Amino acid sequence: MRRPYIAFAPLQGYTSAVYRKAHHECVGGVDEYYTPFVRIEHDEVRRKDLRDTDPERNAGVPTVPQVIARDGEEFARLCDALQEQGWHRIDLNMGCPFPMQVHAGRGSGLLQHPDCVAEIEKEMRRRPDVVFSVKMRLGQESIDEGLRCMPILNDMPLTHIILHPRLGRQQYKGTPDLESFIQLHELCRHPMVYNGDVAEIDTATGKFSISGYPNSPVNIPGLKGVMIGRGLLAKPWMPGGKDPHEVLQNMHYAILSHVTKNLCGESQMISHLHAFWEYVDIPRKQKKEIMKSTTLQRYNEAVASAFRFI
Repeated sequence: MRRPYIAFAPLQGYTSAVYRKAHHECVGGVDEYYTPFVRIEHDEVRRKDLRDTDPERNAGVPTVPQVIARDGEEFARLCDALQEQGWHRIDLNMGCPFPMQVHAGRGSGLLQHPDCVAEIEKEMRRRPDVVFSVKMRLGQESIDEGLRCMPILNDMPLTHIILHPRLGRQQYKGTPDLESFIQLHELCRHPMVYNGDVAEIDTATGKFSISGYPNSPVNIPGLKGVMIGRGLLAKPWMPGGKDPHEVLQNMHYAILSHVTKNLCGESQMISHLHAFWEYVDIPRKQKKEIMKSTTLQRYNEAVASAFRFI
């Protein structure tokens, strides 16, 4: 039986190049790590995003830079910037539900503009040396939007589509709509990857459980695999079959080493380190002590104490 494809979802402020490298080296088991989306801001490609996609920072890690665009022109500019860095693998975000992006016609808001999706499809075909994928929602306001876009998506040169079974307007509320997921899955000509509230996965069979979902584990025939975000931040050891205590120690040491060597000022260092622990599944009391720390000394003391309980 083929092992299911496993992708690490991007979360702004959490899955930086430093985190992705630490996870890949200390855990493994992930086929591709997706970057937080690269965007146009103040009419230029955001430099902070391009620093995160710098190939040197991602060396040795199977990385997929992700872009968010409202039309073919923005998409072209973003692809140009990434191709100049040497990338030949790009993901398009059509799923971000945050109002600032949606109101600009990006993320899940792009699903309301099939004409703009068609522009992007043409732009993809102008870049035969790039391997594309799409991450999307069922729609922004209704699944009808996803259904209208599916024929265009089917014509795109994609390796797969990653589908989160919620509407954009729901953001992360409510239960994933697996019935609608299956409806779009059956219409999609590309391999499909499930994304949304994955809490556990059997890496041998591809069966997975969804947080708060009554009928877990889930087994959707024909899936290529899953993308996991918050579930992997909570349990970074999930795909690698390694001891949780060992994984947390090794990842924490790698990130702490980077932070103390490359960042200036304790507040900046502490902020970066807190992000590592924010989602991690450890006892509440120990996490609270870590998150309350405001100096490296207090932080290191809290972490040392926490490791005695993990």
